[in-house]
Amino acid sequence: MTQISQIELEKKLTDFRSANIKPGEWANSQILLKHVDSLRKTDLALAVRVLQRVRNLKPDSVAVKAKINQFNQELRETNPDSMISSSVEKSEADMSTGQKGVLSTKIEKFSQEAMFNLLRSPLFLVVLLPFLFFAFYQVIWASDRFESQTQLIVQQPNGMSTLEPSMALLSGFTGGGGGKDTELVKAFIASNDLLTYLENQLGVSEHFSDSSYDYFSRLSGSATAEKKLTFYHNHVSSDIDVTSGVISVRAQAFTPEFAKSLTELIVKRSEWYINKIGHDLARAQLSFVQNEHDRVEKKLQLAKTELLAFQRRHNLLDPEAEGLALQQIAYSLESQIAGKRAELRALRSSMSDSAPLVMQSKEQLLSLQEQLELERQRLTEVTKTDASSSSVGGVKSLGVNEILTQYSAYKLDIEFAMQAYAASQISLEKSRIEAYRQLKFLVVVESPTLAEEARYPKVLYNLALFLVVMLMIFGIGKIIFATAKELR
Repeated sequence: MTQISQIELEKKLTDFRSANIKPGEWANSQILLKHVDSLRKTDLALAVRVLQRVRNLKPDSVAVKAKINQFNQELRETNPDSMISSSVEKSEADMSTGQKGVLSTKIEKFSQEAMFNLLRSPLFLVVLLPFLFFAFYQVIWASDRFESQTQLIVQQPNGMSTLEPSMALLSGFTGGGGGKDTELVKAFIASNDLLTYLENQLGVSEHFSDSSYDYFSRLSGSATAEKKLTFYHNHVSSDIDVTSGVISVRAQAFTPEFAKSLTELIVKRSEWYINKIGHDLARAQLSFVQNEHDRVEKKLQLAKTELLAFQRRHNLLDPEAEGLALQQIAYSLESQIAGKRAELRALRSSMSDSAPLVMQSKEQLLSLQEQLELERQRLTEVTKTDASSSSVGGVKSLGVNEILTQYSAYKLDIEFAMQAYAASQISLEKSRIEAYRQLKFLVVVESPTLAEEARYPKVLYNLALFLVVMLMIFGIGKIIFATAKELR
């Protein structure tokens, strides 16, 4: 084909591509084959040119090569001028062929011998041949893997800003994240529990075991649970920045959309996990303290009820005050008795015992002594009462001293219950604060990304590393072989 014809054909191809090919279809061999079938009837040369593009996309397709040969044959029959070079190009080719005929024969013979010797050399068999196979796999056969990444950090609420200062100091609340929480998140991301959840929600094994991807990159359809977990660890990784506490999560997949969905689901489940730990721990602790507080509160109410029943049973508002009043009455009677005795001695010194004043003083003294005895009995003795007395149904009425003793016991029970209730109330409030401390939040520093180009396999890096390793193995083998040969 002449240079002018070639330029015209390329111009036709450019116009055809801009008019009929949508963005992204130029890399789709199936769509291009449909256009080839339609162009075959109108422009056979352009159809051959588009078919060459299909061959570039599918270099191993035998059907495409056969169709190209068929189209070229038809083009020779219908338009033979398009298949030959111009006169100038033809003459130059003939001249170059005539001048280089002998030289090319010698070069070809030498090349065949050199190629034969190269193919038999250990360097080719041990290094170059495996490298060619590996390069074929890396460049042509290996399936592309896309990577989505996200960054997370675990944070806690700052209780110092929401609590009263004394209560915040009492609870030791400082807020902030912790290193243990980030380690928990990292361990959960690598756990079999998360893999099971991803399997149920997203079908991870189905994606990675798809037969449309190359054999060495995909997961075996009959893989065991342990192999699935190992494969998962090779495609999902998490690292922690010790300084900032940021967790970097990277997930690989055969499509960018699936990689992003996988990363988003990992973030969602990790957030649920870190919150669940805090909530469960706080709920258990708060429930225990709340039960203890309820028990102490019931005990306090029971002590109050018993004290009220005791006061109601003995018709006493304050037995201590009544006992003090009875003691004062007894002391007053003793004082009066002492005065009457002094007065009676004075009267006897000047009067006889039958004198009216002496007899009156004796009667008053006797009355005071009887009253004093009665008051002392009220303080110390248990008296029988009938149904009309202050006791109920003729029950024995206690003395004031025993009433005071029982009343003091009831008061001590109430005081102890009040102290226990106050301590329990403080513990309950501290537990509520601690429950608030247990709340954690998984903050997304960087949202899961959608990859635009394949990150794996790293072809140049892998090829260079493979070549270096093979050369090292070959060199070590040569040294061992030469040493063994020398020692013979």
